[in-house]
Amino acid sequence: MKDKIDTVENAETNFQTAIQDTSSESFMKDAFLRLIANKGAVIGLILISLLFLVAFIGPYITPYDFLSQNIEMRNQGISWAHPFGTDDLGRDILSRVIYGARTAVIISLSVTVISFLIGIVVGSIGAYNVGGKIDAFIVWLIDITMSIPSLLLVIVLNTSLKPLFMRWMETQYLETKNPMFRETIWIDFVLVFGSIALIKWPKAARIIRAQILSIRNKNYVIAAIASGVSTIGILRRYIIPNSIGPVVVLFSATLGEAMVFESAFSFLGVGVRPPIPSWGNMISDGLRVWHLHPHILAAPAAVLAIMTMAFSFLGDGLNDALNPRQWK
Repeated sequence: MKDKIDTVENAETNFQTAIQDTSSESFMKDAFLRLIANKGAVIGLILISLLFLVAFIGPYITPYDFLSQNIEMRNQGISWAHPFGTDDLGRDILSRVIYGARTAVIISLSVTVISFLIGIVVGSIGAYNVGGKIDAFIVWLIDITMSIPSLLLVIVLNTSLKPLFMRWMETQYLETKNPMFRETIWIDFVLVFGSIALIKWPKAARIIRAQILSIRNKNYVIAAIASGVSTIGILRRYIIPNSIGPVVVLFSATLGEAMVFESAFSFLGVGVRPPIPSWGNMISDGLRVWHLHPHILAAPAAVLAIMTMAFSFLGDGLNDALNPRQWK
């Protein structure tokens, strides 16, 4: 009799799992169709794909080296030889914008991945310890971190940590004579990665914690746990498919926000510094001479604005496609 009961329970569990898997596949298919039907999201996706392509192959197709200077060609306007003109050192602005795309993509991807890794770990721990001291501490830490002005945090981290890194690298160079320790640009990248990730991880942790809390008490999850489905199986079949929508939307938004943050910090001199081209430091250079040579400012500012709107369009499209409450 007991074997028959177990057989019936297993059959019911398998039936529920099949329904859940099928509905998940149907949901993702409907979401994809809704996404490609959204013209703004498609345009944003095309522009973002083009950005990643340019960042990947751009340095191989640029007409000039981004450090190549020609004082005789300084502050030249738009021409066939220089489609975006040249800056005050005679450098080709188009080449620098393309190299700046690589900087923007590297930083935005790195920051987003780091912040989501932190958010997944912290949010998951809090969700599985809900009501406990660990969860209370995590919620408190999220609130405190989000209450600190982001610009102030980044400036403090950069100004306080950079001299320490510089002294350490100088010491290592004197001891090893390895020229790698003379490449201080890596300090800028590491500090930008770390400081922006510290700003962005609380949002990821809050979203992931909320999603796990809303799904863990669903009947099909409880039935799966009772039937002995492994934690990995529960995550793959139930948690991930049902929480992927808000996470994907947040991931897309964080990519765009990290790109804007990097440009803003570089503009203020606490991000990536010359000679490595960044859209932010290019805008900063252009502001000094915009009234005489507006093209120096216009090119990087226009590209940054277009990409910001592209991420916004894609994020809105993903939100509409992955949020059933938006469906009519």
